[in-house]
Amino acid sequence: MSGPGEEAYADSALRPYVITKGRSRPTRNTISIETLLVAISPPRALPVSATREERALVRMCERLLSVVEAAAHLELPVSLVKVLASDLVDSGHLAARSGVPQAAVPDPQLLQEVLDGLRRLR
Repeated sequence: MSGPGEEAYADSALRPYVITKGRSRPTRNTISIETLLVAISPPRALPVSATREERALVRMCERLLSVVEAAAHLELPVSLVKVLASDLVDSGHLAARSGVPQAAVPDPQLLQEVLDGLRRLR
């Protein structure tokens, strides 16, 4: 609680550093902003040392959720959530599903032709 003339506590660079235990990169290079996360079923108990952010992330991933959505809900930087998600995947609390399969990616030439056709409609 702040008294008169005192500034309220504001987040600093120290907080993310503490949350990620000093790391700035995830242990997995396969986790990106569009990676989908889901809690493992049946759920495993988190260790007593788990942070409130890790607990919240596992709880919200009871349904499929992307890393960027999780970051928005947690109000944390995406880079920080990538580190937390990576740790939770490594510990067996979350599963990660990455990206769209290559076969499902549309052909760039087809997309260009559609765009050109739409422009001609004006």
